[in-house]
Amino acid sequence: MSNTQLELIENAFLYYKRGDFSLGYRSLLDAALNTNSASVFKKVLNFVEIYENTEESNKASLLNNFEDCKEEIIKEGVSSQGLYGKTILKGKELTKSYNKGRFVLGPIDIELKKGDIFGLVGENGNGKTTLLTILGSLIALTSGKLNYSFSSGNNDDYDLSSKLVYIPQRTPVWYGRVLDNLKFALVHHGVKGEMNELFVLMMVARFGLWKYKDLKWSELSSGYKMRFELARTMLRRPEIILLDEPLANLDILAQQIILEDLKMMAKSPVNPIAMIFSSQQLYEVEKISDAVIYLRNGKPSEYLQLEEKEEHHLVIELDTESTREELETVFDNNLEKLEYNGGVYVLYFTADLSFNELLILLANNDIKVQYLRDISKSTRRFFVY
Repeated sequence: MSNTQLELIENAFLYYKRGDFSLGYRSLLDAALNTNSASVFKKVLNFVEIYENTEESNKASLLNNFEDCKEEIIKEGVSSQGLYGKTILKGKELTKSYNKGRFVLGPIDIELKKGDIFGLVGENGNGKTTLLTILGSLIALTSGKLNYSFSSGNNDDYDLSSKLVYIPQRTPVWYGRVLDNLKFALVHHGVKGEMNELFVLMMVARFGLWKYKDLKWSELSSGYKMRFELARTMLRRPEIILLDEPLANLDILAQQIILEDLKMMAKSPVNPIAMIFSSQQLYEVEKISDAVIYLRNGKPSEYLQLEEKEEHHLVIELDTESTREELETVFDNNLEKLEYNGGVYVLYFTADLSFNELLILLANNDIKVQYLRDISKSTRRFFVY
C-alpha cells in the first residue's frame, strides 16, 4: 500500500474517533473506492447500511465497525500511480471570437495538472462559460492550441468523451430512480454485473444519496441533483472535471459540503483529478482553489496563485454602525480611500498599517463591528475597485 493511501485511511479513522463522523465516513469511502475491490466494497457497504441508520448521537458506538473496514482496506493494499502533479491540459493563446469580434475571449494561457483546483471568477458575460466549454472541447477555438495528456496516452475522442467531464449549471432532466440511472450510466462504461451494483452503491453512499437512492429527479432538491451529477461523473473515473457554477441555487451548508467533496476528489492521493469551476461565491472559491483566474471583458485580468500572492496594501470590508466621519477620525493618516459599497464600507490603507494594527485601532476606539474581512489578497478586491 502506498504511503498516501495509508495516510488517507489512518486520517479517516482519526477523524471518526475524534467525533467528526461525516468527514471520517467520506474519507473511509474514498480510501475504499481507491481499492476497486469487490470484497472491500462489500465490507464497507455493510458498515454504510449501519451508519446511515444510526442517529448522530450514537455514531461513536460504530468505531469498531469502522476499524474493521479500515483493516480490510489496509489488507487489500493500493499502489500509487504517481499521477499527482502531472500536466494533463495545456492551452496556449486560446481565443474565441463572437459577433464578428464584438466579444473576444482571450488570449489565455493555462496549464492544468492532476490535483489542481482552479477557480474561475468574473462578472456575468465575461466569458467564464465560454472558457469552460472550450477546455471541455465542446466548442471550437478561434485561435490557439489546446492539448490533453490523459494517463492512457491516447488522447483520442474516446478519452475526451470519457476522461474529461463538463457539468453545466443547468443539469439535464433524467427519468426513473437515482439508483437505476447510475447503474445505467456505469453500464455504458463497461462495468456490469456484481461490480456495477457495488460500485454504484459506493458512489451513492459517498455523495450522501443513500437515503434518496429510490427517488426521482423531480423529488430531489438542487443540492441533491448536484450530488447526483457528481456521483454519475465519478463513475467514469474522470481525469478532468469542469464545473459551471456548481454552487448556484445551493444553500450555505450544501455549498460547503459540495466544496469539501470537490477538494477531496481533486486531491485524491491515488486518483487525483484536475478541476476548474466557475462561481460567483468568491470567498468559497478561494478556500479550495490553488489558483484563481479572474476574467474581465474576456481577458484574464489576473492569475492568482493563492499560496504565493504578491503583497498588496491592506483593503478591508467593514460593516459597522459607526459613521464615515468616525472611521476617518480613527484611522487618520493610515487611510488612503473609503467607499460605501453594497451595505459595507471598503477601506484602503497605506502600506504602513497591518491587519493586527487595524484590529487594535478598532478595539481601542470602541468601534462595534458586525462584519470584518481582509480582502487585500482576495479576488473580491477586483469587484470593488
